[in-house]
Amino acid sequence: MTRRYFVPDLPPSGGWVGLPNAEAQHATRVMRLQIGDPVILFDGKGSESQAIVTAVSRNECHCDARPSALVDREPARAVHFGIALPKPDRARELIERLTELGVKSVTPLVAQRTQRPASNSLLEKLERGVVEACKQSGRNELLQIKPTQQASKFFTTHAEIRRLIAHPSSEAKSLMAGNQSSEVIAAIGPEGGWTDEEFQTATDHGFEPVALGQRIYRVETAATVVAAVLVT
Repeated sequence: MTRRYFVPDLPPSGGWVGLPNAEAQHATRVMRLQIGDPVILFDGKGSESQAIVTAVSRNECHCDARPSALVDREPARAVHFGIALPKPDRARELIERLTELGVKSVTPLVAQRTQRPASNSLLEKLERGVVEACKQSGRNELLQIKPTQQASKFFTTHAEIRRLIAHPSSEAKSLMAGNQSSEVIAAIGPEGGWTDEEFQTATDHGFEPVALGQRIYRVETAATVVAAVLVT
C-alpha cells in the first residue's frame, strides 16, 4: 500500500512539496523512504495528490506532486460529538476510532463528574492521533477537535440540528429511531454518567435520550457504538 502523508498546504497545481517536520521525520526515520518511492499526500480538507519522493535527509523529505484532486471518502451524514473524555490513553484511542469512522467533529466536555479536564498537551496528542488515523484509513478530511466546553453550555447550542444524548432513561429511544437527519450531534457523558441535573438541562433544550442496550459501556465504547450507527 502506498504510504500517506499529511501536507496542510498541498499545492493545487502540484510541483515541489516539502513534508512538514513531524511527517518528514516519520517518513525518513521510521518508514525510511527512499528517492523514487511513491507516496500519497493529503491536505486534511478533502484533497489528495500522488507524488514521488525526490530528496531525503535525516529531517527532511521532498516530493514531486501531481495536481491535487478532491477525493471524498466522507459519510453522507455529518456526525458531531460532545464527549466528556476518558483518561488520556483511552481518549487518544477513542479519537482515532471516531476519525476512522468519519465523525466530523468532537467537542471535549467538562461535566459535573469530570475528574480532570483535557489539558493542552492532551489535545495536541489527540490532534496528532487524528492525522495518524487519517493516514491509516485513507480519510482525506481531518476530524475537527473543537475548544473544550462546559457541558451545560454545550446543551444549549445548535438548536437547529438533531441532538442526541446517551443516557439510560425510561424515555430513551432506540439509536436507530428517526435516523434520517443529514446532520446529528451526540453527547456522551463521563465515567459515572451524567447527573440528573445535566440530563434535565439537555432534554429541556431538545436533546433526545437514546438507549445503547442493557449494558453500561465505557465512554469510548459508547461513542464508538453511536458513531458506527449514525455514520452508516
